[in-house]
Amino acid sequence: MKHYSELRLRELYRSRSGMLLGVCKGLAKFLDVPVFWMRAFILVLTPFTGVWPMVAAYLIAGFVIKPEPVLPPDNDEERVFYDEYVASRGNALSRVKRRFDRLDKRIRRLEDHVTSREFDFERRLRDP
Repeated sequence: MKHYSELRLRELYRSRSGMLLGVCKGLAKFLDVPVFWMRAFILVLTPFTGVWPMVAAYLIAGFVIKPEPVLPPDNDEERVFYDEYVASRGNALSRVKRRFDRLDKRIRRLEDHVTSREFDFERRLRDP
């Protein structure tokens, strides 16, 4: 029986270590075929479809397919964040800023409580 992580759907990404935009290597990983055969298939297919349409399709794929993450996401939350970041960096950064602001407010409340006179008074009563 396969492990749960192996059963998840693979996602299509451009390879960061490909020869030209990483499209063929990304497709090869996605389809689980050797990169050589994917590149050979693209080269054989090019004369039959016309050179310029295939070049245009390859370039469009190079700009539409997301690049693979530098570090693979550990869980679904990280994957969602990466997908959102690639789709719209501004939205992802505003999401991080909102999370930071919430944490900052929590830390300020904690600091206010710890430095308050009531906290000091209660601490003195508890400690002999």
